[in-house]
Amino acid sequence: MKRNISENEIPLKVHPDEYARYGETYIEEGARKQMDIAMKLPVTVAGALMPDAHQGYGLPIGGVLATRNAIIPYGVGVDIGCRMALSIFDIPESDFYGNEAKYKRELIAHTKFGAGHGFHGKEKSDHAIMDIADFNATTLLKQLKDKAYSQLGSSGGGNHFVEWGIIEFEKKDEALGIDKGKYLALLTHSGSRGFGATIAGYYTKLAKEICKLPQEAANLAYLDMNSEAGQEYWLAMTLAGDYASACHEVIHDKLTKAIGGNVLAKVENHHNFAWKETLNGEEVIVHRKGATPAAKGIMGIIPGSMTAPGFLVRGKGETNSINSAAHGAGRQMSRSKAVKNISRDEMLKVLADHDVILIGAGLDEAPMAYKDINMVMDAQKDLVDIVASFTPKIVRMADDGSRED
Repeated sequence: MKRNISENEIPLKVHPDEYARYGETYIEEGARKQMDIAMKLPVTVAGALMPDAHQGYGLPIGGVLATRNAIIPYGVGVDIGCRMALSIFDIPESDFYGNEAKYKRELIAHTKFGAGHGFHGKEKSDHAIMDIADFNATTLLKQLKDKAYSQLGSSGGGNHFVEWGIIEFEKKDEALGIDKGKYLALLTHSGSRGFGATIAGYYTKLAKEICKLPQEAANLAYLDMNSEAGQEYWLAMTLAGDYASACHEVIHDKLTKAIGGNVLAKVENHHNFAWKETLNGEEVIVHRKGATPAAKGIMGIIPGSMTAPGFLVRGKGETNSINSAAHGAGRQMSRSKAVKNISRDEMLKVLADHDVILIGAGLDEAPMAYKDINMVMDAQKDLVDIVASFTPKIVRMADDGSRED
């Protein structure tokens, strides 16, 4: 039966454009179908699917999409500017063992988790981000400033974490100036909290009102970069990304001061964002929804799970992947499936087997809910070089595994 098409509806391409897929055999069908639809958009130039990909809203998580003069709010995602941040200390591995109680105590004292949670009164942190003039650029941003200030330096819910671990360099890295060896490190994963989530919701709704796409592509509604709405979203997205970075900086500064360590190197990268880049000689908007920038020489962090290693990597600049790589292991179980199929005892046993101390987290974040990170890394050998491996030791997450509102 032929579907009636609204006279204002923007038609899709008849067939999806070709795109690169990495680790295709363990990418779920839902993610591939979502990417196929994204490749039919009239503004699409190129795409790629990372080996940690799984189904999301609009663009799949692990999806990379280059568009011509168009920005897709749901192509960026709800948690705008979500990122990884790593601090490597001049503290040897041996100092950690026997002092776990101290590191656990400081981790609890200087972090805050949970959807909607933030700081109040004297608890609030000062940071230059709150003085940026862009907070006054639109009515929406003005309304969100107080909320952003209260949540500055907190980590939210879902798969966000702050963790102590041991990072191992099997050889000296000249660029970072770090010798071969094992060091204490702090790894964080979180984004722009309720600030970014509200921006995403507002501009997705606006995009859907302006850009009428067929039902199967509705969550990929886009804004023209030359339009007022497109420029507003770009400004808000950029501010949310800077805010997310500031949240990590606050956390890392607090914990660095608490343990009295010196930082040898810091690495930070974000996903759930859009960049203006040149692809095959053309300026495009590259959406990386749960994908790590991996241009040649660019550093990034790709975590596993709370019991699996993460990796410090250096990008190879692969054009077919649109200079991108996976942003983690990727889920092999949905949150609801994980809660139904994994028991608390099973989760505790895996933690004990890997000598990991866990503070908080719901069963939806159990290690078994994630793909094998080594399999994911093997599928993207052409995209990144491994510089060092990170082993989690003390992990803190939201008590109930809650997601941001």
